[in-house]
Amino acid sequence: MIVKGYSERLYWHIRHMVHIHADADDVLQNTFIKVWQNLDSYRGDSKLYTWLYRIATNEALTHIRKQKRMHVVDSGDERNDNVASASGDVFFDETAAEAKLHEAIQSLPEKQRAVFNLKYFEEMKYEEISEVMDTSVGALKASYHHAVQKIKKHLANKL
Repeated sequence: MIVKGYSERLYWHIRHMVHIHADADDVLQNTFIKVWQNLDSYRGDSKLYTWLYRIATNEALTHIRKQKRMHVVDSGDERNDNVASASGDVFFDETAAEAKLHEAIQSLPEKQRAVFNLKYFEEMKYEEISEVMDTSVGALKASYHHAVQKIKKHLANKL
């Protein structure tokens, strides 16, 4: 029931973070493996979906870190390579404006990217994001604000 009820939402949350369909599928599978392995440790302190998003977010961040360690890019700019790879993905259909937005999001530091994705794409409240990211609401608001400012600056430079 958990897989059936949350697969699509978690997939898109992960996809916004890792951008590549195959990677998002792998991270989603790892997420559900972790959920299954830790289901008995779910205490019910938080909503089930925030617990699932926390696991998915952590798995996506772990995947991003592994990718950075594995790929030493000669150009030194793996973020642009990730965006280029995502744009070439057959499942990645977007307009030019969306491509620029995704490039700007990809340029954010990992945690700001996660906060931005949860707030912007998942439309979570700060209190829910706080549970997912295990940080204070004030820190999240600051992180989201900085992310938005960086995205605006990035997009202004692309015009």
